[in-house]
Amino acid sequence: MSYKTMLDRKELEVELDEYLASKLRDAGYGGMILEKTPLSYKLTIFALRPGLVIGHRGTGIRALTDELAKKYHLENLALSVSEVTVPELNPRIMASRIVQMVERGIPFRRAANNALNTIMEKGALGCEITVAGKLRTERSHTEKFRAGVVPKSGYPAEAAVREAKVNVTLKLGTYGIKVRIVDSTRLRPPVIFKEQPSTSAAAPQSQVGGGAS
Repeated sequence: MSYKTMLDRKELEVELDEYLASKLRDAGYGGMILEKTPLSYKLTIFALRPGLVIGHRGTGIRALTDELAKKYHLENLALSVSEVTVPELNPRIMASRIVQMVERGIPFRRAANNALNTIMEKGALGCEITVAGKLRTERSHTEKFRAGVVPKSGYPAEAAVREAKVNVTLKLGTYGIKVRIVDSTRLRPPVIFKEQPSTSAAAPQSQVGGGAS
């Protein structure tokens, strides 16, 4: 099987992400990055507890490398594990935390607001949490929880906004939990977002050059 087109590459990444999220749940899976070189693949896995991925004397990571290389036909796969030092700014981990709280019976609004406050307290510029599914009735709908500023387009959105979505199946059906976090450390130079107050009067314009007549 060959992954040559962009669509095939995206499909591979989605499959890998879903598989690793299930397999490495106890390790605090925080996402992955797949890079392709002319002769090999390089896969970086982010985890809250990397020791559980690496295993005793590296047995775990070697076994996982062989498994993924065979399962997804990744030639000369090189696998590395990076520790997530600030889990509160990792959308995958925070989405998984919301899932765990909901699975324990905590109301989804309380779980989402708890995660939102935790993320903002760790220095995020903004955060948006979306919960979709049969939240109260048999009909599906969506609720959003937001704090700070979350850019939707342009360079700040591409550079600083990280997002992840995790599904959880409960009695009423499947919830889709999506977390978007704005991480200021990913912006160079640092950027401060400010919400403009809604005023009817326009700001005075400054003039350059030309003395008084």
